[in-house]
Amino acid sequence: MFDLIIIGGGPAGYVAAERAGHKGLNVILFEKKSMGGVCLNEGCIPTKTMLYSAKTYENALHGDKYGVYGENIRFDYGKIVARKNKIVRKLVAGVESKMKQHHVTVVKGEATILGRSTKGVEVSCNNETYVGLNLLICTGSEAFVPPIPGLSEAGDIILTNREILDLKEQPKSLVIIGGGVIGMEFASLYNSLETKVTVIEMLPEILGNNDFEISAMLREIYGKKGIEFHLNAKVVKVEGNKVIFEKEGKTETIEGEKILVSVGRRPITKGFGLENLNVELFKGGIKTDEKMRTNLPNVFAAGDVTGFSLLAHTASREGEVVVNNLTGRSDIMRYNAIPGVVYTNPEVAAVGETEESATKKGIAYKVAKLPMAYAGRFVAENEGGTGLCKVLIGSTYNEIIGVHLLGNPASEMIYGACMAIEQEMTLTEMQEVVFPHPTVSEIFKETIFAF
Repeated sequence: MFDLIIIGGGPAGYVAAERAGHKGLNVILFEKKSMGGVCLNEGCIPTKTMLYSAKTYENALHGDKYGVYGENIRFDYGKIVARKNKIVRKLVAGVESKMKQHHVTVVKGEATILGRSTKGVEVSCNNETYVGLNLLICTGSEAFVPPIPGLSEAGDIILTNREILDLKEQPKSLVIIGGGVIGMEFASLYNSLETKVTVIEMLPEILGNNDFEISAMLREIYGKKGIEFHLNAKVVKVEGNKVIFEKEGKTETIEGEKILVSVGRRPITKGFGLENLNVELFKGGIKTDEKMRTNLPNVFAAGDVTGFSLLAHTASREGEVVVNNLTGRSDIMRYNAIPGVVYTNPEVAAVGETEESATKKGIAYKVAKLPMAYAGRFVAENEGGTGLCKVLIGSTYNEIIGVHLLGNPASEMIYGACMAIEQEMTLTEMQEVVFPHPTVSEIFKETIFAF
């Protein structure tokens, strides 16, 4: 008998297992592939590893801007992929080591929920049956492939985030269907490596729900770098390596050696016996409350399978909420300060409300913004670079409700804004915080003094 059964070894599952094991619970975790889930094996880590190689190459090419010169600057795509695989293996081993350290039983194989019994929740795997007092479902998500005519017939020309990471050779041209976060990160990667990249996006702007102004700025930057964008464009057909789309009443065709389909992800709710529990679903995912409880006692869900916030750090925190409540600490999941990062070059990072979301919700707000060049460190390290810091505060209480950044290293700065929103800090309180000098993060303080 286990205290907690976890299905899925991604960021929600392995973090929950680690925390639960640390607190003395008897935990078993089932993972059918590799520990770490999509994030570690097919998403966050491999893409950022390759993006760093691409960024390093791009910086070397333009070293003359900093008085640094080199000859015969080149890259080896095979070595970039090999390094990516090495990093993934190392981090997977690290997760496995953590499971051992915290006495978590890990079973490799496909788990199937058998149902509830008087003993608890029963799960089978590899012809064995396991019983647990509590069940945490962390089966994650998968790339959504839309029913576009001709897509399924195009064979290995068509890629998702999984297949593109395993390419042995760099494509000379790449058409990306979908200009969201994943699509733009791959656009950045291959553009830096001098692949001809075209992005086709159905919406009026890239990056979906991100701040519209910053999204437009990023698109302009990459337009100058050579990426071709087609906005308000609907893909209607694929013929081999040709993508046919409609835009402004006209039909256009773009060819690419490879075609990346990046139009979103959907929760995995089939293939592991979920139907044997009669768990309530909502918008394709498992419905949970603020404590990550489903409609059934002692059955929880966390991560992408909820279909709510498909981010690795959200998943990890949701797993922590489950374990905290199981071990006596009352905890709830809050989504008001979840950061989002786009690891392009330059980076985009954001947390809280955008101008668009605040207006839609009827939240009265004030906004201040400054170019990143107001921070001396940014100017020193980003010759000719551009960027923006935008801060939103509530009109009634002057509390920080949203922060949006374009410019390196936005990903390493946004956590401060998350803390400000989480703690409901006001403009005056933020103005009293001492920032280190010189740092790019000072732009946050400079911007709030602009109110």
